[in-house]
Amino acid sequence: MELRSISELRGVSGQEHEVRTYLRRELEGHVSELQSDTLGNLFARKPAAARGPTVMFAAHMDEVGFLVTAVDKDGMVHFRTVGGIDAGVMPSKVVQIGPKAVPGVIGTKAVHLQSADDRTKPFDPKKLVIDIGAGSKEEALKLVQPGDQVTFATSFGAFGNGLHKGRALDDRIGCAVLVEVLKGSYQVPVVGVFTVQEEVGTRGAAVASYAVRPDIGVCLEGTVCADIPGTEEDAETTRIGSGPAISIMDAGTIHHPGLVHHLVAVARRHEIPYQYRRATRGGNDAARMSLAGSGAKACAVSVPCRYIHGPVAVASQSDFENAVKLLRAFLESIGRGELKV
Repeated sequence: MELRSISELRGVSGQEHEVRTYLRRELEGHVSELQSDTLGNLFARKPAAARGPTVMFAAHMDEVGFLVTAVDKDGMVHFRTVGGIDAGVMPSKVVQIGPKAVPGVIGTKAVHLQSADDRTKPFDPKKLVIDIGAGSKEEALKLVQPGDQVTFATSFGAFGNGLHKGRALDDRIGCAVLVEVLKGSYQVPVVGVFTVQEEVGTRGAAVASYAVRPDIGVCLEGTVCADIPGTEEDAETTRIGSGPAISIMDAGTIHHPGLVHHLVAVARRHEIPYQYRRATRGGNDAARMSLAGSGAKACAVSVPCRYIHGPVAVASQSDFENAVKLLRAFLESIGRGELKV
């Protein structure tokens, strides 16, 4: 699956329809059933001829961004963040607003006009506005409305040695991995769920997990990577190009030890590079799957991404491809009865 197309789609939490429409088109003919629920989750089912444990994969469609809250008398657009975004990355960024992708710039006081005190304080996102070039409230309201989504205006591109840069790789890269996995054939029932509203509390996964009630749940993520100068080795969390990252524990889940060990064994047997996610902060849809119904064995496999929750992220093509290989081999091993549930 081409990462460019899915990275450049716009889908702030609660407004994932553009991504969902694209994924439906990509999956037609590869799964037996495509269905959406009331909240907006997209379910892709692949029943197997042989009986076995139901495996649910979850990858979230939404991205962090902003929401228009008001337009003032001067035509400036006021907004609030959706999901976790560092205010320091916001000023002077080009954004797109609403269904017409109206261009704008997040504005703040120029450094020449800042006091010494201003320059020592972090940016307050409540004091930032978006300039869309309008001269009045009436002019601005012809272009944007309260409730419109706002996304960073970032173009996807390849650079360096097998790397990609693009917006919303958390978690569009996980969605792309899941699409490729769902193109395979397996001996166990598989339900791929493209979830909504993960960035504001894993809400879509909560609903989807209760609907599916899986025996095994696997979250597919674009996870934090800090392998850059000035970062201590034990704080890097993951390293780009070192393979998909297998989580052990995070703020929402103690990932099932049996699944973690089995994933590692599968990776070693097939000589697929892998690494551990060396952090316990953050959370994802695995938490919701582990608590659904009477509980499921849950884990997470992630593609390392630098600079997530900002205007642009960086990921490796080889990590993406190896994540697909690992998960396909994982499902095949379950079909052969190698994992007891």
